[in-house]
Amino acid sequence: MMPAQAPTAPAPEASWAVPLAETYQRLARICESLNVEVARWPHPADGWTDGEHLVAVPGQLDEFVGAESLRIQAAHGHAARPDVAASRALHHYLWSVCLLMSGPWYLERRVPHLRPQNVHIERRSGDLAVVPGPFTCLPDDPAAASPGVRVVPDEETLRGELRSIVVEHVRPLLTGLAPQLRRGPRVLWGMTGDDLISGIWYLGRTLGEEDRSVRAATELLPGPIAPFPGGADFRRLRDSAGLPHTTRTRLGCCLYYTIRPDSACLTCPRVCDSARAQRLDTPR
Repeated sequence: MMPAQAPTAPAPEASWAVPLAETYQRLARICESLNVEVARWPHPADGWTDGEHLVAVPGQLDEFVGAESLRIQAAHGHAARPDVAASRALHHYLWSVCLLMSGPWYLERRVPHLRPQNVHIERRSGDLAVVPGPFTCLPDDPAAASPGVRVVPDEETLRGELRSIVVEHVRPLLTGLAPQLRRGPRVLWGMTGDDLISGIWYLGRTLGEEDRSVRAATELLPGPIAPFPGGADFRRLRDSAGLPHTTRTRLGCCLYYTIRPDSACLTCPRVCDSARAQRLDTPR
């Protein structure tokens, strides 16, 4: 069973599709690391799958991880362990789809109802495409009265909606990949929370508003909220000149250090604060 073929003629767009498509396009322009195409309908079957079929169709998760292993070999000349390839493939997917949900929330207070079948993956390259769907917003949103748009009364309810949509989207993939990852649910949900937080943080830094993004991420995950085992937990480090830098420690490890032992992530749980401060320090 494969994704449906693209229709031969454009289907009429729902009232929520245009504003959300514009938001996705804006997000992709801002975030160079987010390699995503905005599509009006699902991709043809050849070479592509979607998040739902990735889990439901036998063999597709193996292809998903195998393609990541080939990309690691090509980029680093290193044959990754199977669990490392699975972890890196999951990290790429989580970071991207979490940003596709949190980005519109951060930019425009809209939470997309992003279902796995609306995220399409080119199996060989890992490139993504997203098909806009309905969203949830606040009462003062210009689209609040549009058919198919869900309205919630306040910011905290909207944050809860974002957390719920993320959990609903990624749970089947975490379950499907768990045997290859060799990690338990706490670590996998820790990875999910890490990628949700890091996407918001990255977006804020790109816009030159790191402090705002740190506050937003902290309000979204102020602490453990099931199934997320921990909160954003940002803190400040100072370099040798006394200048502060924001950091946090990931709850889960993406295992990049096994590919590049000399280049662990700055938020890696294996990197202590003194090593972080040393890496942040630059001659002045």
